[in-house]
Amino acid sequence: MVDFALLHRPALASAKSGSFGAPSTGTRIVLTALPEGHVLQVLAARGSGDLHDLIPQLGDGTLHAVRPYGPGQWFVVGDAPLSAAEIFGRTPLLDGRASIADQGHGRIRIGISGRAVETVLAKGTAVDLDIANFPTGQSAMTLIGHISALITRTGPESFELLVLRGFAESLWDELIQMSLEFGVDARTAR
Repeated sequence: MVDFALLHRPALASAKSGSFGAPSTGTRIVLTALPEGHVLQVLAARGSGDLHDLIPQLGDGTLHAVRPYGPGQWFVVGDAPLSAAEIFGRTPLLDGRASIADQGHGRIRIGISGRAVETVLAKGTAVDLDIANFPTGQSAMTLIGHISALITRTGPESFELLVLRGFAESLWDELIQMSLEFGVDARTAR
């Protein structure tokens, strides 16, 4: 057996940093490449019953760490990376009622916020993001342009997008283009 270390390269490491577009008018949009911590996909077993009280126990306790994206399907996200042992250690909580798959290597989180964030995102998705219809904590699987993403409202003027790693840079560039009229500040979280 050969031991080797995997070299992790952040998906958005080459993302442009700095301000783009029009001068700030108070509506500036902020894009943030969020830490590539952990993304766990949880899939309920057939006939498992209601798991809504159980799934949050898999998270790290942070607000909006659990994101439903379909019947019996959730993503559990966080900033801290988890080892295989830490992920495996969470499986007894499920008692065979669901399974966990590590998606941290394949999915990237992007934060987008600002006073005009709903207007910017409306350019790319048909989801009604008005806070009355899409409150804080709500998630929806959607297309943003041609890219599939899970969108979650994390605050009154902020969203988080979960996208496949291979599409992260394309979505980042598309979000910059969609935000230009408002001015955009794009940064990589450290």
